[in-house]
Amino acid sequence: MADTKKIIILVGPPGSGKGTQAEMLADKFGLFNFETSKIIEEKFKNADPSDEVIATEKENWKLGKLVTPELVFEWIIDRVKELASEGKGIVFSGSPRTLFEVENELPIFEELYGRENIRAVNIKLTEGESVKRNSKRRICEKNRHPIPNFSEFENITKCPKDDSPVITRLLDNAETIKIRYQTYLKETEPVPAFLREKGYNVLEINGEQSIEKVFEDILKQLDYGQ
Repeated sequence: MADTKKIIILVGPPGSGKGTQAEMLADKFGLFNFETSKIIEEKFKNADPSDEVIATEKENWKLGKLVTPELVFEWIIDRVKELASEGKGIVFSGSPRTLFEVENELPIFEELYGRENIRAVNIKLTEGESVKRNSKRRICEKNRHPIPNFSEFENITKCPKDDSPVITRLLDNAETIKIRYQTYLKETEPVPAFLREKGYNVLEINGEQSIEKVFEDILKQLDYGQ
């Protein structure tokens, strides 16, 4: 059932399954799956090669560091306003990622969608499990569909959903993943605490369970009555 007044914010470290859960929630509730990383990758891909600022941001991003929050904020809000004007609800799996973003994005989200329609979910995962999962992570080249890390998918080279090539991202090597996890602890982990301070009930989910169990727990705690 589509709900144009819904925003669900998923927070969690690399490998916590945010993207997979966002896709499942988007399908269930008719929401737009807002992939911040996809927007960033598209911006870098289409950027003017002579733009030194973007070139520097891209290099830092490849090393597992976050893109400058002010720049990400600008890209995100432009798209959110478009979606709100189209009457579309949103599930976020990569934003807000910093205190700067949540402090500046939340008032706009509340204005566009209403505070009562915004929910937040914090998916917990240890560093060891993050490295283990991401080192084996693959996605499809065209639409970034995650390829499950199960034996039946081990040898596939084409995405089951859109037939595009299956690839491993540059960010998904052990050393970069460790940097990304520490970056998450420093930059993103404060986000749920900020939301709680603002009176939001942040749902805590054990991300080390199966995909299905994580989804089941999220639905149970969201309690939308569906």
